[in-house]
Amino acid sequence: MQQSSSLPEQNAQIDATPKLLKTIQQLQAELWLESSLNQIQSRFSDCLLTASATLPQATTKEAEICQTLVDELHQALNGDEVAIALFPSQSAIGKISYVCSSVHSQSLESVDTTTGNAPEWQLEQEILLEDLQQIETEQPPKVWQLMEDATSGVRGWLLVGTVNLTANSDSLNPGQTQLVTQLITKTIQHFNTALTQLRQIQSWQQRFQELANFNQELERTNQLKNQFLANTSHEIRTPLSSIIGFTHLLLAQGYNPGKQRQQEYLNIIQSSGKHLLALINDILDLSKIEANQLEVQWEVIDVPPLCQNVLALVKEKAANKGLKLRLELDSDVKTIVADPLRLKQMLLNLLFNAVKFTSQGSVGLSVKTQDVNLWFTVWDTGIGISKENQALLFKPYCQIVNSAAPRDEGTGLGLVVTKKLAEIHNGTLEVESELNQGSRFTIILPLKPQAEVLAAIEVKNAEDLIANPEATISKTPAPGESVNTAIEILLVEDDIPNAELIRSALGELGYRVTWVRSGDDMWSTLAQVKPAVILMDVSLPDANGLKLVQQLRENPQYQDIPIIAQTAMAMKGDRETCLAAGVDDYISKPIELPLLATMVAKYSQKVDEG
Repeated sequence: MQQSSSLPEQNAQIDATPKLLKTIQQLQAELWLESSLNQIQSRFSDCLLTASATLPQATTKEAEICQTLVDELHQALNGDEVAIALFPSQSAIGKISYVCSSVHSQSLESVDTTTGNAPEWQLEQEILLEDLQQIETEQPPKVWQLMEDATSGVRGWLLVGTVNLTANSDSLNPGQTQLVTQLITKTIQHFNTALTQLRQIQSWQQRFQELANFNQELERTNQLKNQFLANTSHEIRTPLSSIIGFTHLLLAQGYNPGKQRQQEYLNIIQSSGKHLLALINDILDLSKIEANQLEVQWEVIDVPPLCQNVLALVKEKAANKGLKLRLELDSDVKTIVADPLRLKQMLLNLLFNAVKFTSQGSVGLSVKTQDVNLWFTVWDTGIGISKENQALLFKPYCQIVNSAAPRDEGTGLGLVVTKKLAEIHNGTLEVESELNQGSRFTIILPLKPQAEVLAAIEVKNAEDLIANPEATISKTPAPGESVNTAIEILLVEDDIPNAELIRSALGELGYRVTWVRSGDDMWSTLAQVKPAVILMDVSLPDANGLKLVQQLRENPQYQDIPIIAQTAMAMKGDRETCLAAGVDDYISKPIELPLLATMVAKYSQKVDEG
């Protein structure tokens, strides 16, 4: 009885052994799955870690992650072959782009979809998308869709041979197949997550690099601007030193120079003042251009007289250095639509540069038509410019140092302004030069104006007709020529030197000038004197000159008196602002005395005719 009663217990133990073995095998398989996934994820993390520490090429790091995928799966699946096939966008033919490292050098066979034999993959082996899609339906799966790049459209497929969990197993049971499928599915998820993170890291790195490049460029610009300010300070102080020094000599007590020497000093003062004004104009012009505030006055220009006039302005400097000046004009060169002041400015910038950097030989201006353009070429036989330095010519605040040339004058903005002015004229500026072989700078401007240019000319002509319907031109008094002494001019100006300058200049022409320094003084004076013209400074200590103009226009007693605004406001829109306030005309400081005389004569003559 006791023996028979013990049999069920022994049988129970025998029955439990397979279940226990099955549980152990299941745990081993699950442990294999977990450890394999951890290993694969760890390797992907290593790739991302190295990517975050450097700035790699995107294709290099993505290739590393792809190779890691096939190598780690190859190892986890006990040596089975793994590969990745990539298909270009919309292509039905792809190539094996990655294979596990252990089979790189083996001679491999192509896919055999009929026998079901384990595929062996070879790098660069062509493969049809149709074949992969057919293999994808087989069980157990041998092909998985890996990725599809939304940007490039490239599709990737993962190819895996028949899998063995242990070296001694020839086949897999359904449970093991399910674990392998889980391994590959989750590995693909980790792979795509790693690619996404890699691209995010690379995007951040690119932004950091762009920011670093921007900071470097900003630092370089700040250095150039600091250098520019230092150069500008030096260049401004040089003419100021001459102006102040020679003025001091003329005013010094006990100093009694001869009349000829006084004239020399005055010529130096005038020349230094013009140099100082040119420096300031270069800076203002560049600021206006960069702020898109430069006004262009389009006109039909007679080219030959303009070129002759430009050369006449350079003639003295060239003669002082013993240089010959040449002008070469093609017979078919007639007119061009441009801003005459700006075209003259561009040519003078190039010609003065040519003279400055030429010690012997000649400087010339050649003008010819070519296709639909007009070519203005300024050439010289000077020191020339190296290829390296030519790249720096048109960078703001950058001056080229050349030991063979005299110390540069100016701010290094002349060529920058010239190039930008050419571009505003829908043209270009080109340079050809070699060291010690001279230089050629060519301004290429279109002969046929564009539609917006023609529209601007029509608007200007209409405005001129409204402003002066009779199209009369007042005669400008010649220097020393007297006008009607009964003509009264009221000057509203708070700056004493400017006021004395205007009083003296108009007084020499025979005008009677009454000068006041404030708005209150203006109203008091108007109660006693009715001027023919009012010269109004815009900035006064007790009032805004433009508001005073508006008040004058609202007063019937004074609303017909011509008013000329004279101000340092010289940016785009300043003229329009003054005209909108009610002034008849506008002149910017520093005041050109001949232009002022023309304006005063024009408006005082209208009063007399009225």
